[in-house]
Amino acid sequence: MKHVILGVTGSIAAYKAADLANTLTKQGVSVHTIMTESACKLITPLTFQTLTKNKVHTDMFDEYKPSEVQHISLAKQADLMLIAPATANFIAKAAAGIADDMLTTVLTAFINKPVIICPAMNTNMYLNPVTQRNIETLKDLGFTFVEPREAMLACGDLGKGALASNEIILSAVDEFLK
Repeated sequence: MKHVILGVTGSIAAYKAADLANTLTKQGVSVHTIMTESACKLITPLTFQTLTKNKVHTDMFDEYKPSEVQHISLAKQADLMLIAPATANFIAKAAAGIADDMLTTVLTAFINKPVIICPAMNTNMYLNPVTQRNIETLKDLGFTFVEPREAMLACGDLGKGALASNEIILSAVDEFLK
């Protein structure tokens, strides 16, 4: 059985990650969801727990199994890490090597295995030169990006920044899991 860590960050597109979790689970993948504090304000951990039948991790200091260091055991167990949606904040922290929450700490411990990042944010945030530099930094380190699409965004702007379709994201995941 393949194991995927699904990182969900605080983009309004967080609700679309529930469908990703559901589809992957139905395909026989064990999905372990890690949600940032901001993501939890948009969609509940219970949604992902119900769909994946696995504990959802939201707090780095909530030791689910006292005999394991959770951020290390999750990183060791997983075959792939998928961050969908990925905010500008998450991308910046990842590019800088900041590990200050459960998601970024697991990412720091997750080496020599594929990481797929799916940005979702306002067009100006996505096109900001700092965000683009952070994306290039992560690409240079071997991270894979599934580009956002152009659409009418939640803020009312029309432009690039909408989360890629679940079909495109799942196709990228399938490529690495084969």
